[in-house]
Amino acid sequence: MGKFTIDPDVIRDLAALLDETNLTEIEWEEDDQRVRVSRGGGGGTHVVAVPSPAAAVAAGPVSDPAPAADDPAGHPGAVKSPMVGTAYLSPEPSAPSFVSVGDRVSLGQTLLIVEAMKTMNPIAAPRAGTVTQILIDDSTPVEFGEPLMIVE
Repeated sequence: MGKFTIDPDVIRDLAALLDETNLTEIEWEEDDQRVRVSRGGGGGTHVVAVPSPAAAVAAGPVSDPAPAADDPAGHPGAVKSPMVGTAYLSPEPSAPSFVSVGDRVSLGQTLLIVEAMKTMNPIAAPRAGTVTQILIDDSTPVEFGEPLMIVE
């Protein structure tokens, strides 16, 4: 394994991105180097540098590999965020929500939008069904793969 050097500009850029997007954690990986920057509960920013992805995995699992029965991410009807960004339940602040709990939706119908890098990305229903849960609030920062709604 080669020498692991940390580029301070990468750390600054990641920390600025945390502030800009209101995220609590961001991770950057290139070749055999990985850097994770997270905002602690006390408001400070923490940096963890890991020399290789294998070493990070050896530290232990980040999450339970089998989803719990009440884990919305494991639900077959979960609509997950395809990107990191800010989720909005309506097309503009004064407009009604795209959908509400109990609404019937059709395949391809817009459920919400996720803003990423100043681009509004509509999130479409992956199937026809009924919205049984909305798991986020309007204007909420979301992570890639985070469950947003349940459509059954």
